[in-house]
Amino acid sequence: MFDERCLFRVSGEVGLGNALGIFSLLVVLLTAASAFAQTTPIKHLVVVVGENTSFDTLFATYRGAEGKVVRNLLSQGIVNADGTPGPNFARALQKSARSTGRYEVDFVATEPIPSLPRPHARADKGARKLPDEKIPEGLPPGPFQITRYRPYAEYTDSNPVHRFFQMWQQVNGGRNDLFLWTGLTSGEGAKDRNAPGKGTYYGSEALGFYNMAAGDVPYFSELAREYALADNYHQAVMGGTMPNYFFLATGDVARYLDGGKPVPPPENQVENPDPLPGTANWYSNSGYRSGSYTLCADHAQPGVAAIRRYLDALPYKAFNGGNCEADTYYLVNNYTGPHTYNGARKPSGASDYMATPQALPTIASQLAAAGIDWKWYHGGREGARVRKGEYTSDTDPLTFVTTVVESNARQRLVSDDDFFADAERELPAVSFISPPITQTGHPHYGSPERFEAYVRRVVEKLKGNPALWANTAVFVTYDEGGGYYDSGYVQAIDFFGDGTRIPLLVVSPWARKGHVEHTYYDHASIHKFIQRNWKLKPLSGRTRDNLPNPTHVADPYVPDNRPAIGDLFEMFDFQAKPARTK
Repeated sequence: MFDERCLFRVSGEVGLGNALGIFSLLVVLLTAASAFAQTTPIKHLVVVVGENTSFDTLFATYRGAEGKVVRNLLSQGIVNADGTPGPNFARALQKSARSTGRYEVDFVATEPIPSLPRPHARADKGARKLPDEKIPEGLPPGPFQITRYRPYAEYTDSNPVHRFFQMWQQVNGGRNDLFLWTGLTSGEGAKDRNAPGKGTYYGSEALGFYNMAAGDVPYFSELAREYALADNYHQAVMGGTMPNYFFLATGDVARYLDGGKPVPPPENQVENPDPLPGTANWYSNSGYRSGSYTLCADHAQPGVAAIRRYLDALPYKAFNGGNCEADTYYLVNNYTGPHTYNGARKPSGASDYMATPQALPTIASQLAAAGIDWKWYHGGREGARVRKGEYTSDTDPLTFVTTVVESNARQRLVSDDDFFADAERELPAVSFISPPITQTGHPHYGSPERFEAYVRRVVEKLKGNPALWANTAVFVTYDEGGGYYDSGYVQAIDFFGDGTRIPLLVVSPWARKGHVEHTYYDHASIHKFIQRNWKLKPLSGRTRDNLPNPTHVADPYVPDNRPAIGDLFEMFDFQAKPARTK
């Protein structure tokens, strides 16, 4: 604290005028230091992002420490601790919807599906995908334990459909009963896109889960018991990896831009989920090499009316009226970035399925403007392709944003190897980590065990520096649920989401030990935590960090003041003595 007696001592030695000047400078410096200081003991936040896993995929049978309640398949009686169907298995039964001839997201008339088809196994290049012989036919039409048929360390061959319009249908107005049907009928993964009768290469992938009660996912179970787990954290955008990574960086959704201004994209890149005539649900224009943009402010556009009808029927008002600006096409599915790693723009045209350069505010630019250090560590930023400037990834969202990748801020985009080196020297205040793809836990490329091993490496590295660990928090989460079934409540906030629940662990000496938090969160909660901890404002007038923190009275999982998003402070106990390093 500044002692005014210093002023008089200095004034006698250097003169009053000079002393007042020095005093003014000290006031400025102290004010600046106060403005940038964090409001909690957390001086370093590390956000580690895995891929494509719902909450129930991993925590289906987790039992909370010391009797803490957790909402999952086990606690709801949907499955038993041994992974078999439980007394309330009917709550998770998958249904078949009746076609109305147009795209729908709230099917009331559904019919039971008798049993699960086999998932399709991954095929080598040029080979045809075949039904997975390791998974039996005829399983009950609900969640099943993957590790009854595959070892835990073995990565699964499945990769459920998890695009934007499909995920709205999977959730089906909160019933969560069309995960199977959507994969079978929407045309994604088609055997022949022009022949709907041949079906898709999807089966029961979306219904698989791991069994913590039987020893699966052991490290995350250990972390949940030692630190804090959120069982009501959600992906922010319906659909896949790129939109949710982009949201983590910007709190927003990418647009189709030309010269920084919204313009219509090529017609073939506009999504049309209305079913082809004579089909149950076969989208007219969709897929990773076709439609991915939507003009959601126009109710007459394909797919828009159904989501709008659902939002308009809610007992509360959607955020910003749905958050769709006029004459703006939003990118709601996976595209790669418009820049190479070295900041050069890639050529683009109607047949180039990549995003246009973006100009939105980012959490990185907000931190930089406040003088707060940050880095985004990515497991793909190394090797020959990077050196040649060829590298691009849909999990590297800041390379989409012109103000970052075409400026000196690009120097803050580094390899994940740099994180492990920085943890020994000087870690920035805020770090985001995208692991190498084989270590993200992404089905089809890896396994949960590999992401567990990566997170263990991060945590142990931080603990190995006790001075650093003492004021660090690690958020372990996922980009999105990957199209996997989840039984949790989903809060419709605007046109874009929320989506299904995903895991979030808070690993920190300041985390509430063994706590299971039910407050409603999504990716905007990470922004809200950063902003509250470092005294920053929301990213923009249209980002969800403007929403209030939830109040939960009537239901511990459903905000009474919807739409509302928490700031994750409930996961901590900043009054308690921090936990010792283990």
